[in-house]
Amino acid sequence: MGSREKLKDALEHRGSGAFPVDFGATPVTGIHVLMIDKLRKHFELETRPVKVTEPYQMLGEIEDDLLEQLGVDVVGISPKKNMFGHTQGDWKPFRTFWGQEVLVPGEFNTSIDGNGDLLMYPEGDDSIAPSAKMPKRGYFFDAVNRQKPIDEALLDPEDNLEEFQVFSEDDLLYWKEAAASAALTGKGVVANFGGTAIGDIALVPGLDLKDPRGIRDVADWYMSTLMRPDYLHHVFEKQTDIALKNLEMANEAVGDSIDAVFICGTDFGTQNSTFCDAETYNDLYAPYYRKRNDWIHQNTGWKTFKHCCGAVESFMQLFIDSGFDIINPVQINAAGMDPVLLKEKYGDKLIFWGGGADTQKILPFASVGEVKDHVRRECEILSKDGGFVFNTVHNVQANVPVENVLAMLEVLAEYR
Repeated sequence: MGSREKLKDALEHRGSGAFPVDFGATPVTGIHVLMIDKLRKHFELETRPVKVTEPYQMLGEIEDDLLEQLGVDVVGISPKKNMFGHTQGDWKPFRTFWGQEVLVPGEFNTSIDGNGDLLMYPEGDDSIAPSAKMPKRGYFFDAVNRQKPIDEALLDPEDNLEEFQVFSEDDLLYWKEAAASAALTGKGVVANFGGTAIGDIALVPGLDLKDPRGIRDVADWYMSTLMRPDYLHHVFEKQTDIALKNLEMANEAVGDSIDAVFICGTDFGTQNSTFCDAETYNDLYAPYYRKRNDWIHQNTGWKTFKHCCGAVESFMQLFIDSGFDIINPVQINAAGMDPVLLKEKYGDKLIFWGGGADTQKILPFASVGEVKDHVRRECEILSKDGGFVFNTVHNVQANVPVENVLAMLEVLAEYR
């Protein structure tokens, strides 16, 4: 069975026995550049710098030779600009704090502050305030709060819509070519068109904006769900109008060359509970999710992908009712997220894209044998009767022991 057929079987809940594997198709199923370098060295692949394709989390490009070693069945297509507004091209060398030489986009522009931390600039413009910072002992960036003091009388929801734009002809040509190229791989394809997330806290600070206006502070944004719901409704409604226009044009450009579409990375869970109650979700988020998902289901063959970390078992039915087909990362180590329970209650309605390996406790800290036992158990539970795409619980981080990653891959090879 080919890779795309494996993915299609999983997306249709067909229990063929072979489940697809994803490493790197989305910004929440990737691998840190340092781990990619370690894996390339282990497999004795050609020595060359890893491209930083998602600099906020320092995720790297997994090239074809490594994709083959990892047994990957899914590839992704992403916007031509990254989260900092840098065009993904004109690659140049950059040396990280941990001593790795990587390749970064030509507009990737940084400086070092007085504490020795690395500052990042939107669109590479260092004449303005930085939008993110990497601590000198860190491995990825954190957003810098650039929100101006809020004057309630002057607060305008249009200010939080600056980053959402209707696709241009150049955008559509880019998507058409990217989808066609991805389809030629013979693998399943997931598209991240951008602009479809509702309240994703990673995007709220406006990392790619030179002068972000509106509500950009994470704490203020969360408080606004209770204090300023009308403001957020306005933002989400206008954002949805733009998203629907873009989805319609994207469908004309890529058609059935893609299999799934990344809709939203908004997290609703902490390690132990949810950020809000079901009533808030149904009132503030669900109507806009349903509009997008309904349009996709009525006009395309794509499945819709929802990323949501945390203890969100109580929200699973809400996600289903909102029209989502796929849930990721399936955080099996959070409260109430027992994979047996999840599979029994929701396995016929949701595709579990992730949950194959705990990245908080098992992958970084367990023994090789414990990793193997854990991964086998998760795969057996989640792949039963189909509806499972293997990935870890979120991205594989920098300093995970490479032997543990290899142990995980060994179990996947058994299933192949």
